[in-house]
Amino acid sequence: MFSENAIQRRKSRRIMVGGVAVGGDAPVSVQSMTNTETTDVAATVAQIKALENAGADIVRVSIPTPEAAEAFGKIKQQVSVPLVTDIHFDYKIALRVAELGADCLRINPGNIGREDRVRAVVDAARDRGIPIRIGVNAGSLEKDLQKKYGEPTSDALVESAQRHIEFLDKLGFQDFKVSVKASDVFMAVDAYRKLAALIEQPLHLGITEAGGFRSGAVKSAIGLGMLLAEGIGDTIRVSLAADPVEEVRVGWDILKALHIRSKGINLIACPSCSRQEFNVIATVNALEQRLEDIQEPLDVAVIGCCVNGPGEAKAAQVGLAGGSPSLLYINGKPDHKIDNDKLIEEIEGAIRAEVERRRQSPAGAPADKKIFPIKQTG
Repeated sequence: MFSENAIQRRKSRRIMVGGVAVGGDAPVSVQSMTNTETTDVAATVAQIKALENAGADIVRVSIPTPEAAEAFGKIKQQVSVPLVTDIHFDYKIALRVAELGADCLRINPGNIGREDRVRAVVDAARDRGIPIRIGVNAGSLEKDLQKKYGEPTSDALVESAQRHIEFLDKLGFQDFKVSVKASDVFMAVDAYRKLAALIEQPLHLGITEAGGFRSGAVKSAIGLGMLLAEGIGDTIRVSLAADPVEEVRVGWDILKALHIRSKGINLIACPSCSRQEFNVIATVNALEQRLEDIQEPLDVAVIGCCVNGPGEAKAAQVGLAGGSPSLLYINGKPDHKIDNDKLIEEIEGAIRAEVERRRQSPAGAPADKKIFPIKQTG
């Protein structure tokens, strides 16, 4: 049986992405990426703020052109969340966004080109205390590796990563993190496991091009969940062909399910059956939408009948056991009965009252916490 504190966290070097620590004993951070045109400053700022409100610790912005680099400078002035700049090929863009306040440079040294250009980027990062992310993707492996392996494999991903790492090692630069992403779950997981044993730097986890909202969320939960449960991973990005805000929400759900971090409502609900005393699905859907603004961690149980209802409701901070009328529990104790046509409003009111009580109480739960201690291993 899985133990609550069984996760043995891989020990990694700590780097700083703006004000967010990544690696070491820092909490696993959640990332997403904007999909607006970066040159549309207003739209990009609005999306970054939406991602931050959803719980993103770090946001990545693509910088494909010099015009996008100049727009980034304006964007950076209007947001507070750390920004990673995604750059390929043109080293001058990397130099410019470093000047404009990038909190991390996402590059592959190999596609920057000549060594003097890589050195210029690394020197700019070193001078400004900016870390680098090496991002390897199964869809863009070097041609010689494609020829060597015939097709993308975990070994090909790791070899590509090691080449880029060697660039930075040669220049004496160690403040970097690495990703080795693939759309195939097992390939990505195998690559991360191999790389985790070879380097001390933090790992950025992701299943790339995972798919649409439903299928991508499932693939990401499986792949990232396998690695995180083994203690591998320091920051995560869920890649979905969907609103980036959903990436953040799914990322947090993965961390909450593994008891690694908690933020917002943890909604425990039965799938419903003919025993239900009220429409469980409609009630849960309505509550999810109404409670998206709450950041404090709180367990809420909504159970449709009296079979599992009392037990689940007692275990939650706010719980409902279905009946005629239904019974509301607060912190494990029966509080009052509710007519089933008033459930949504009454439950929401009880949740917000409990959140406010915890905000006012010195013993109240913090907005972001590790649920269980995670042991460090060498």
